[in-house]
Amino acid sequence: MKIVSIVGKKNTGKTSLTVKVIEELTRRGYNVASIKHSHHSIEMDKENTDTWKHKQAGANLVVGVGSTTFFNARKEMDLNRILFLIKHFDEFDFVIIEGYKSYNYPKVITSPNVRDEYTIKEVDSFTIDEEGISELVDLIEKRGHDIVDTLFANNCGFNNGEAIAKEIRQGTLTIDDLDEVYSYLSIDDNVVGLNRFVSDYLKQNVIGVINTLNLEDYDVKDIGKIELMVPNKKTPQNPIDANCTILINNKNLEINEFTTNIVSNSIKAMVNSIKTEGNVKKIDVEITGIHNENLNESNITLKTNGNDVEINEFTQGILKETIYSIINSLELEDEEIHEIKINVEE
Repeated sequence: MKIVSIVGKKNTGKTSLTVKVIEELTRRGYNVASIKHSHHSIEMDKENTDTWKHKQAGANLVVGVGSTTFFNARKEMDLNRILFLIKHFDEFDFVIIEGYKSYNYPKVITSPNVRDEYTIKEVDSFTIDEEGISELVDLIEKRGHDIVDTLFANNCGFNNGEAIAKEIRQGTLTIDDLDEVYSYLSIDDNVVGLNRFVSDYLKQNVIGVINTLNLEDYDVKDIGKIELMVPNKKTPQNPIDANCTILINNKNLEINEFTTNIVSNSIKAMVNSIKTEGNVKKIDVEITGIHNENLNESNITLKTNGNDVEINEFTQGILKETIYSIINSLELEDEEIHEIKINVEE
């Protein structure tokens, strides 16, 4: 998803330029979303309609559904929160924003007095012709980028979203140079950046659990886009500081401290979810008999604090799929996995 904002002073043709850009992007076959920001109150509902009455009665969010669907929220949301929510609606190629001049996204400006470091082009919206719009959209295709905190390009030496966004705006880095992000995360309305490894790690873990479910009972035939919400009301536990050893086919797998922390916390979280012992300091998991990536006939054993843990067939399936997915997210040599052993010890 590429984001570009069109900003300028009042009566400089922001809306007309926004419309022309959306029309050209749509003509090129892109799926486009738009956001309009105003310093004045925007009312999307007429007085005395049913949905207007819902809001007057005290509803903080009103959804109207007919030939179209609209959401009318009482509070103003942060731009990044809105952009994250847009990802839930559809696979949009572009989000064109009218306004929000104080945010750090590529900007096309319609008046020189709003120019800043994020400006990629100044346009006279009253005189620009079709050729000018076409050239402007060419530039938007190249310089637009996703939510700043989701940008990673470690292969180019960058791991800071602001620095990456700056390089894209200046044309020295392209979207194709970025790491592919496999999942997105928001915690308490704040977008959290995930690099390629972490985003793939989360994806593989979630898919591992999902593969154990009877999805056809819920009319799910193919797994496409997955949306997961965890309404956590408890204070989260601090990450554990633990040693982690991984053996693949009885050979030790070298992992760095960052990966050690991720795997240790994941294994501890899985064990906590099946409620074994109150204070688990040592975890031993072993999966054997894996053939051709088929886990159905494999066996799993689990020990906590040196004691065997009885787990039912369903829980075995979840643990096997999830742990196998964890291992697959790591960089392994090209060899078939037959046996996995993981030891986590605080």
